[in-house]
Amino acid sequence: MLLRPEKADTVIGSTETPEYAERLRAQRHVWWKRILPVQLPYRINVRRQRLGRTLDLGCGIGRNLSALSPGSLGVDHNPHSVELARRAGLRAMTDGEFLASDEARPASFDGLLVAHVLEHMDADLGRKLLQTYLPYLRPGGAVFIICPQEAGYHTDPTHVQFTTSEDIERICRSVGLTPRRSYSFPFPRRLGRVFAYNEFCVRATLDVAPG
Repeated sequence: MLLRPEKADTVIGSTETPEYAERLRAQRHVWWKRILPVQLPYRINVRRQRLGRTLDLGCGIGRNLSALSPGSLGVDHNPHSVELARRAGLRAMTDGEFLASDEARPASFDGLLVAHVLEHMDADLGRKLLQTYLPYLRPGGAVFIICPQEAGYHTDPTHVQFTTSEDIERICRSVGLTPRRSYSFPFPRRLGRVFAYNEFCVRATLDVAPG
């Protein structure tokens, strides 16, 4: 997950700890996930968005980075998660490192990925997060946002606000994005109450450069 630097300590600190990063690592490497390609459908779902060179906001330990185009970059406010992503050979920075780097050039990314981030904050902070990073997205670029449905939402004590497709669309419109498609993945919406890995997916575009 990723927050604006000045908000991180005051909103929810647990996502910044080594323990949170280790939890992500442990979840990714449980034995049955090493045997079964359970992440493959989700990587395909991200890959088929054809986001181009992507800024992955709240990249965590880099679960989605391998599905993105060459030159893509992950950003997260948890330095321990970023370090684990780097050890895996992925390009990742802390939010502070990114904002101080040459990567933070206006309109330098084709797409933004915001996967399992907005549910960690309230709507106002979600808007501020997008407003912080939209200047790095080129006009016409796509933003792909993913949030868990009910069963998934209740699996993580660091979740703050249940965020539906409609909520995501409202946040997008409030920051100048145009929602283009909303859908439930991988199964129909009704299964989101019992299947922890069902997700809300919203694709939006930046039709005008942010002011």
